[in-house]
Amino acid sequence: MDRNNIIGLVLIFVIFAGSFYLMKPSEQEIKQEQALQDSLKKVREGIVDTSANNQPGNTTIATVDSVDLSKPFGGAKSGDERFVTLENELIKAEITTKGGKVKKVQIKEETNFDGTPLYLVEGENNKFGFLFNAAGQNINTDDLYFSSVNSTSNSATFRLNYSDDQYLEYTYTLQPNSYNLGLNIQAVGIQNLIDIKQKSILLQWESTLLQKEPNIKSERDKSTIFYKNTDNDIDNLSETSDDDEKLEKEKVEWIAFKQHFFSSILSSKQPLENTELAVTYLTVDNVVKHYKTTAELAFNTQSNNQYEFNFFYGPNQYKVLKSEDKSYEKIINMGWGPMGWINRFITVPLFDFLDGFHLSYGIVILILTLLLKGAMFPLTRKSYLSMAKMRVLKPQLDVIKEKVGDDNAMLLQQEQMKLYKQAGVNPLGGCLPMLLQMPFTIAFFFFFPNLFELRGESFLWMKDLSTYDAPITFSPIFGIGHISLMCVLMTATTLLTTWYNNATAGAAANNQMKYIGYIMPLLFFFMLNSFPSGLNYYYFLGAVFTFLTQVLIRQSIDDEKILAKLEENKKNPKVQKKSSFQTRMEEMMRQQQAAQQQSKKK
Repeated sequence: MDRNNIIGLVLIFVIFAGSFYLMKPSEQEIKQEQALQDSLKKVREGIVDTSANNQPGNTTIATVDSVDLSKPFGGAKSGDERFVTLENELIKAEITTKGGKVKKVQIKEETNFDGTPLYLVEGENNKFGFLFNAAGQNINTDDLYFSSVNSTSNSATFRLNYSDDQYLEYTYTLQPNSYNLGLNIQAVGIQNLIDIKQKSILLQWESTLLQKEPNIKSERDKSTIFYKNTDNDIDNLSETSDDDEKLEKEKVEWIAFKQHFFSSILSSKQPLENTELAVTYLTVDNVVKHYKTTAELAFNTQSNNQYEFNFFYGPNQYKVLKSEDKSYEKIINMGWGPMGWINRFITVPLFDFLDGFHLSYGIVILILTLLLKGAMFPLTRKSYLSMAKMRVLKPQLDVIKEKVGDDNAMLLQQEQMKLYKQAGVNPLGGCLPMLLQMPFTIAFFFFFPNLFELRGESFLWMKDLSTYDAPITFSPIFGIGHISLMCVLMTATTLLTTWYNNATAGAAANNQMKYIGYIMPLLFFFMLNSFPSGLNYYYFLGAVFTFLTQVLIRQSIDDEKILAKLEENKKNPKVQKKSSFQTRMEEMMRQQQAAQQQSKKK
């Protein structure tokens, strides 16, 4: 076994070992689960409030003692909790008089993985309000009772009274066929209660996200807070661990509480300053994460203040988010660099075009794979032709190796390069076309796991293309508790293609190297077993078409004609003319060889 074989096998082992290390639960996750069980007990018990008090039309009465009544907004510390519902074709929002906030938001056309109605905001898991000091008392509007002033079919107004001419007024509006809930806030006379030196008022928003997808680990790893500043830069907190950030020098335009396939996005007409963001990665059953943000809004102590907000409650569907024209679509991870460009400017438009025919998504993926493989066919054929040239030259390369031996690697490389030059063969000709196709292969690794359209869509035995298919389940072994049939088919097809390549490329002469091609598909099986079946279905189709393409190309190639052409090239001076690159490479080899010989003499 030569040095290259050893290095290759070592690298494969490192990748294989590293993948198991990365997939195992982190130390932080284990510690978090142990530490958070007691502190989150109340959250777990109060996650979904199904009592009668939370039903529209019912009320909850809170009482307050006489001492509190004498304090600022003391009368608002008690009251009847009532609900007003705003509804259109897409969402149903329930707003409560306690805090004047959104209590529930149902996405009407969607359900949770278990078939229950999908609520993006649920009960006490959502908090929203202002924090300020009035007459020496700390006020949190989220805890106070508003009165319902007016409501229509698409709007509702709530008021928090200090006096007849001093109050906070919230007006919610919901337009037809829209995921947007507008919020206009009027602070009338409140400036007279606040210290004249105070130049801002604090806004607080927090939410506990509940499970909506069957694979909660994947849901957690694709959920975090995104934000956009007034310079149009978009950033996010960590998706896989606890994280927090304080934006002291940035003014924020919107904040997105992103879950895997749905988001609550708060945008503000007035810039948010000194924003603090925090994500808590929870490992409690049915709980995804906890988000919290606080931000300052400019406050004028000389006149009334007005704030305009907008809540987007909807799916992380690329075309829906893009239609909002606020760069919301950037919260969907389309990949970095070339992969992101491919997905945004090629894959998404092509997928949307095919989706317009209202076909099964399994058929859409099939057509998408055919179109992309067809576009890549010239590169695939060029790569295979280059490998065929290397194959027919292999006997001559073996003769050179036998004459030179393995002791002088530099001389062996020089003689091989000389043969390539004489025959007009580029030894990298088979690699470059394959490398050009790699960005497309990797791009789909980001595209399909974040594709909202696949959510809940079935094809063949796969009940949901947005998550793994699991016809075989068992007690977890090394973190694996199921076998994905589509992943098995993908792996088997890739192994078949590897076997065919080895059989046709004469790889039997190198018994060590031929086995490396079998290790990678097995490694990818463990990596992709828990990935969406839609992604594995695409990779399976890609492997099938790759195998069929190689069989067809192999049948159309005559090795004897290729060898005759290469022998003819040896007689052609134009072909043998050295390029500047080849000249530099040969000069570098000669210098290295001279240095080696000099060191041996010493």
